[in-house]
Amino acid sequence: MEPFISTFIYFIAAIIVVLIGLTIFEWVTTKYKDWDEVKKGNQAIALSIAGKIIGICIILSFAIYHSIDVVQTLIWGAYGVLLQLIAYLIFEGITRKFSVEEQLKDNNVAVGIISFGVSVGLAFVIGSSIT
Repeated sequence: MEPFISTFIYFIAAIIVVLIGLTIFEWVTTKYKDWDEVKKGNQAIALSIAGKIIGICIILSFAIYHSIDVVQTLIWGAYGVLLQLIAYLIFEGITRKFSVEEQLKDNNVAVGIISFGVSVGLAFVIGSSIT
């Protein structure tokens, strides 16, 4: 029965980390409400959010695999969210000809796809570095 309880605890921890991560991203990077935009059908923002969720979960999966306990997994998860945020800010900074956030708000799906790719791709790099 212990493996089922452990799995459930990691499941709850992952949900908490994802929700906190998404909240931090929204506070730091946007001037609009992500879920209001999704409700309006903004596919670019939906792709960006999906990339963040998948990215955080990839990092958490590596953390679970390499951690001793849930606390260590949460620490790695928080660190992964921080690195994802830094990567996102770098992405925004290197696109000097336009604002990523403005393009997402304007439903530029191409920018949403790239944002998705940045989040997921770097999650594999961050995750694989967890030892």
